[in-house]
Amino acid sequence: MRILFILWILTGTLSCQSQTKSKMNETTHTSNPLLCDPMTGTCEIPNSGATDSSSQFIELHQKKPVQIVYYTDPICSSCWGIEPQLRKLKLEYGDYVEIDYRMGGLLPDWSYNSGGISKPSDVAHHWEEVSAYYEMPIDGSVWLEDPLPSSYPPSIAVKAAQMQSKEKAIAFMRKLREYVFLDKKNITKWEHISAAAKAVGLDVEQLKKDYEGDAKKLFEEDLAYGRQLGVRGFPSMYFSGSNEQRFLVYGFKPYDVFEEAILRIVPDARKKPIDTSDPLAIFSHYPTLTAKEYAVLYSLSTKEAEKVLERLTAESKLSKQVIKTGTLYLKK
Repeated sequence: MRILFILWILTGTLSCQSQTKSKMNETTHTSNPLLCDPMTGTCEIPNSGATDSSSQFIELHQKKPVQIVYYTDPICSSCWGIEPQLRKLKLEYGDYVEIDYRMGGLLPDWSYNSGGISKPSDVAHHWEEVSAYYEMPIDGSVWLEDPLPSSYPPSIAVKAAQMQSKEKAIAFMRKLREYVFLDKKNITKWEHISAAAKAVGLDVEQLKKDYEGDAKKLFEEDLAYGRQLGVRGFPSMYFSGSNEQRFLVYGFKPYDVFEEAILRIVPDARKKPIDTSDPLAIFSHYPTLTAKEYAVLYSLSTKEAEKVLERLTAESKLSKQVIKTGTLYLKK
């Protein structure tokens, strides 16, 4: 069935500027993919050449009532910012939702100069401002110590992982993000790509073969499809179903916006309650969590979540990785 996308635009501005109103508004940072604007919650593609997606058609092949075509990138800081909402959505509405992860190609290379950003080191401080805004730990030092020349290699690696397993590919991309945002690892390097693959149980040898082969074509197909849909930045989540309502949730948004998109398509959808009686139960679903993620999943404030997680760590039920802008808690 070929169905017209009728977009519900949930944000007014499609720009990638700065992360705080104070410092970052002193200079206008337009069209730079690594300067992601929390006011719109987006990392926008420079010179995307995207068309108006309201005039495009897509063909749906979904098994669940709601399909989400999710355009993202392994180094998209705004995408890291919506991990809490996305993880909750999967748990509460996983029976209704099927997510198709697409790579958008946030940083092709450094052959441009926009908004005062002409080299990787210009991004380091900005990423830590992103961290404060979204309450998700990020260490921008990777741009000083071992900067990434492009986001294409890890994007292609994700497509290679999808060729093996969609579920493991999700865990793989999460591991890549932890590497770059917390561990300051240049995830364009095969040593880090292969380590992440091994950590989530992928066949590393097969991944390399696919990475050097068909995964490149799949990535190119994602880029082409993104242009067809009119993708201008990340995160872009296209919600669709069997009826005539189609919605785009663009950028960082509160959880209830994502939930409303599902309910507009399936009004009688019933969310599955998350077990909040056991403070450790959520780690059976997600082996690593930030305080912000835990807070969103357990409906707590971030400070309340930190107290619980620190207590569990003191009781040796969790371990933790502390960086200068926050903490990642790990299931033992």
